[in-house]
Amino acid sequence: MTPRSTSTDQPAASLAEAPMRQARNSAAFWTATGRSRGHEVIRRRGFVAVDGDERAGLRILIQEPDLDPAELAEVSELVRRAVGPVTAEDPYSSTDLNHLGMRNWQMPVMLRLPGPAGEPASDVIRVRRPEDLQAAERVVIDGFELDTFEPYRPGELFPPALLDQPGVDVFVASIDGAPAGACVSVVADGFGSHYWVGTSSAFRSRGAGRAVMLGALAHLADLPATLTSSKLGRPLYESLGYVVASPSTWWSAAS
Repeated sequence: MTPRSTSTDQPAASLAEAPMRQARNSAAFWTATGRSRGHEVIRRRGFVAVDGDERAGLRILIQEPDLDPAELAEVSELVRRAVGPVTAEDPYSSTDLNHLGMRNWQMPVMLRLPGPAGEPASDVIRVRRPEDLQAAERVVIDGFELDTFEPYRPGELFPPALLDQPGVDVFVASIDGAPAGACVSVVADGFGSHYWVGTSSAFRSRGAGRAVMLGALAHLADLPATLTSSKLGRPLYESLGYVVASPSTWWSAAS
């Protein structure tokens, strides 16, 4: 993991800037994911896109609240020619993609200021071994019901090269010796964030999500952190010190 900022050189953390911080961190995460998978990464002023195959699909990360006409046209063309599922994230909720026929919904961007988070009630490890990375991968595919990654191909969602990407860490929580929860944490530009916070269907409502978040937050205790929360995840994140900053609009289309 990349070196942490000290209390004297941390970037300022505020609710107003949380959407921008989440935009930048999401771009860092999906760029790392794209590189580890060997997929094309497209960078523009207003967006970052990772163009994958028919199973991974296309991911678009809106980076600025004011895409210019050329950028919007390029995003539209990327969506139209995508060979797999499409997901677009707009933390600013300012870019209208209705013309592309995708469904959309909103989830809150949340911010947590630096500070301790407590100890997890279950065992949590930071992944180093290939078998643990595959365990995390299986938990996430199951927990998020990622049908496009079935039948399962080891290393497709979380390639081994993902662990070599700067600032990226994967965590697994175990219950009764079995992998039960997983998440990915990313540090970029002095901020942390979390992705794929999931629980295996066999261990729901047993504290696996809380455990893996606490294990991940232990490595981010001295940094501000953002995330985008689902409706189900929001009570957990609020109990860990996250507060709602703004709505993020998500767009998706099946392949």
